[in-house]
Parts: sequence; C-alpha cells; structure tokens
Amino acid sequence: MKEAVLDSSIDQAEVDKFARMAEEWWDPKGKFAPLHKMNPLRLAFIRDRMIEHFGCDAQSYEPFKGLQVLDIGSGGGLLSEPFSRLGAEVTGVDASERNIEVARLHAKESGLEIKYRAMTAEALLEEEKRFDVVLAMEIIEHVAEPADFVKSCANLMKPDGMMVMSTLNKTAKSFALGIVAAEYILGWLPKGTHDWRKFVTPEQMDIWVDDAGLDLVEVKGGTYNPITAVWTLGSDTAVNYFALIKNYSDCPPD
Repeated sequence: MKEAVLDSSIDQAEVDKFARMAEEWWDPKGKFAPLHKMNPLRLAFIRDRMIEHFGCDAQSYEPFKGLQVLDIGSGGGLLSEPFSRLGAEVTGVDASERNIEVARLHAKESGLEIKYRAMTAEALLEEEKRFDVVLAMEIIEHVAEPADFVKSCANLMKPDGMMVMSTLNKTAKSFALGIVAAEYILGWLPKGTHDWRKFVTPEQMDIWVDDAGLDLVEVKGGTYNPITAVWTLGSDTAVNYFALIKNYSDCPPD
C-alpha cells in the first residue's frame, strides 16, 4: 500500500458551510432531511456487507460486537449511532468542532458511548490507528484533494478490513437532480451545498482506489422515489452510488 499523504485534504469553506447547519443534524425536517431519508438505505448496504465480510450473526442484536468502525465526516452522528447500537466500537471524526459537539451531546442523551473527535482523517493516521471498517459517506465531493483523501482512508483500514464510500456521480442527471432540483426547485438542500465539478464518477473512484492499493469490488446505485419517499438500491448509478472497497487479497479471483 502506498504511503498516505498526511497534509490535510479538508476544504475549510466546506467545513464552515456544514458547521453553520450543525444545529439541524437531528431534525428530520431540517437541512439534513435528505440524509435522514437516505439513512435506512446507507445502513442496510453497509450492514449487509459487514455481515458477509466478517461472517457476523445476522440474527444477533449486536452483530458487530468487537469490530472497530471509523466514521469519517461523521457530522451529527446519523451513521455512528446506529452502528454503536449494533455493537460496534465506533469512532467518529469530523473537521468541524461544532458538528462534533452536536454529535457528542446527542450520543450522551441517547446513552451511547461513541468516540467523537474533531480532527481530519490525516491527523488520525499520525496516531497509527487502524479500523475494521472505514466509512466515508457523502464526503469525498467536499474535500480539497480527493485522491489524497482516498489514500488516507485506505491506510486507516486494517489489512483484512473493508471500506465503504458514497458520493454523487458526475453526470447530467446528477446535476439536474442533485443540484437544480434538490437545491433550487424542491429546496431539500441549501443552495450551494454541492459543486457539480467536484462530483466523482465510479471510473475515477476506481482509479483513486487502485492508486491507494485497494480494490473497488462493488458499485451500487441509490435511487429516490419522490412519490413513496423511499430510497432503493439498484444498478442505476447516474446520481448517487455506494462503493465497497477491500484489499486485493480479500477479493475472490475472477
């Protein structure tokens, strides 16, 4: 595996933008309403892949007991808390101190022990910590140096671990739905939340993952039905998609 770039890949303007919305992380009708709607799909995708990869008991109330999960760009803890309830030892890191304050308070109120830290993935690398599962959901399109960010994430993963990333594809459809519709017509997100130029195609993701010494083993799309208000997993990756990443040694031969 190649050496990680330790310079921070954060984009301070992006950090400040989300910090200003921090108070609304746990409001299902607030500025993070789209994430609340997508969260069941995100959880299901990650949970199923973890159970398969680690051979966990799917019927257990705490199937991930003993596993260390790192949630990079954890925000208010929308993913960190459910995985803590499923038994995992969760560490959530976010470059915004305000996000971490909100996440800590909510976890305390929920009776959950989650290690929240206001820091970058690169800073955590310097502590030589490694995790069974690394999550970087809806964050790569907000960092300054995405290729370096992928390398840092890769080096935070244990050799026999797994990583899941999700982001927006760089297509005409993602511009129309992810920005024009979501931000300007429907008002689901504040205007300026996303920059289409920073969206990432699965092909580009594959290149960055390969450069980091890992293998992109699965890509699945997430599609939203505005009538039922439900997200479903499928083959359409034109807007949102999930990427499952592992070490080459953990991947079955072709």
